[in-house]
Amino acid sequence: MTDFSDTWTYKDDAWHEGNIPVVGAREHAFWLGSSVFDGARAFEGVTPDLDLHCERVNRSAAALGLKATKSAEEIYKLCKEGVAKFPDDAALYIRPMYYATHGSPMAVAPLPDSTKFIISIYVTPMAAPTGFSVTLSPFRRPTQECMPLDAKAGCLYPNNARALTEAASRGYGNALVLDMLGNVAELATANIFMVKDGVVYTPAPNGTFLSGITRHRVISLLDEAGYDVRQTTLKVSDFEEADEIFATGNMSKVMPITKFEDRDLQPGPIAAKARELYWQFAHALAA
Repeated sequence: MTDFSDTWTYKDDAWHEGNIPVVGAREHAFWLGSSVFDGARAFEGVTPDLDLHCERVNRSAAALGLKATKSAEEIYKLCKEGVAKFPDDAALYIRPMYYATHGSPMAVAPLPDSTKFIISIYVTPMAAPTGFSVTLSPFRRPTQECMPLDAKAGCLYPNNARALTEAASRGYGNALVLDMLGNVAELATANIFMVKDGVVYTPAPNGTFLSGITRHRVISLLDEAGYDVRQTTLKVSDFEEADEIFATGNMSKVMPITKFEDRDLQPGPIAAKARELYWQFAHALAA
């Protein structure tokens, strides 16, 4: 059995130490997937863009047919309360969630009024920026007609999981996932960027992947620093010819990609600059 790291859980308007039980076998979210979440980070005493993550979880709830029971401001304050229960220098994952307990008379659709709110905050070390390998996945991102892609919903992640599992079976750390038209969408766990001749490129949001908060922040920071950042349609061949590739996401913020298929890559200067700019931004908030 896997032991969980130090955890605090907010449930039923109170904080509880540990990974306490939350749902029963009959509850809608357990067997029909009606849950949404968001993930923010605390590290080195800062919680960058926590407010934006709190706003997004409410938008996700609405997109999945759930009822947001807390305002974004209330969620933010509760998350800060939870973070304060850990040592000041703890690296934490902050996960507010909504889930449904009951369904409609036909069971499949969640009942909005049965929506519950919880927060899970737990110790999760920040990964060193040493990079990871990536391979092209045989699995693809769905379209908005198939899945609720405007929500950060738990039901979307089994597809990501099988992309990761398949990539790991071939010795890779992550997977490059295409959309249904064969354009590059994202990695299985993060958004993706590439650099060619000093220009930064990233897939243009087209509704098939979540355009992340950290992604937006990095685009803004690089743009303000004078880099040419372009959101556009990208093919696998663009990444095969890239000078450098890097990923952005809440878990590790900015990470270089050091191998794409059989091609080894060195961590690039623009990825390093993006990470430096992000850390400066994060700590400037606390100054």
